[in-house]
Amino acid sequence: MAERFAGQTAIITGASRGIGLAIAERLVTEGAKVVITGRKPDTLAAAVAALGGTDHALGMAGHATDAVHQDEVIKRTVDTFGSADLLVNNTGINPVYGPLMELDLDIARNVVEVNVLSALSWVQKINTAWMHRHGGAIVNVASLGGIRPETGIAMYGASKAMLIHLTKALAIELGPRVRVNAVAPAVVKTKFAAALYEGREDEVAAEYPLGRLGTPGDIGGAVAFLLSTDAAWTTGRTLVVDGGLAAAGGA
Repeated sequence: MAERFAGQTAIITGASRGIGLAIAERLVTEGAKVVITGRKPDTLAAAVAALGGTDHALGMAGHATDAVHQDEVIKRTVDTFGSADLLVNNTGINPVYGPLMELDLDIARNVVEVNVLSALSWVQKINTAWMHRHGGAIVNVASLGGIRPETGIAMYGASKAMLIHLTKALAIELGPRVRVNAVAPAVVKTKFAAALYEGREDEVAAEYPLGRLGTPGDIGGAVAFLLSTDAAWTTGRTLVVDGGLAAAGGA
């Protein structure tokens, strides 16, 4: 298992911290080279150091929606490590909390741009540059909120529902050489999700049959499985990673 990704290279967007960094850590532990993206060079540099340095990881700063940045990342990935076998679309935003009736539609458009359209663009570009000839595996990081509505974050959930649907469509279109799956986490203890549990973690965790919130490592393990040959006959699926919350009917 330690060499499950030996000889392979992964691009992970939004991976300078949190879930993205945990995915990168898991893949490096299992033999992969990784290229991580994010907006802040200093944070990316620290993440690369944590991953073992430039022998194992490369950080490239930029906006996930920037087509030029996407092209540069994919080209440098192949030039540096020799391949672009795996892609994890982890970048996501949720800049607003509240009812849909008060939602600024410009914010809604930006949520869809970042959470859905940029993911599609990354897939288009990496498929053209590498995967359509060599094959590969892709995982999109969705959300439990994309499977059922959650109060206050409906637009975020709607964008993740679209990403889940897109995952299925891409799996059909890109098979059999490229597999495309998704993960749908519930609340994971990250800075991104802090507003959903800070100051009341025990109360929120009590709704989960496993008695705790998720950790970034929980999602890293699930993504590693879907990217690996252990999931070689799995495509177009969304793996819910939620501590049993959906089964229990929790909010």
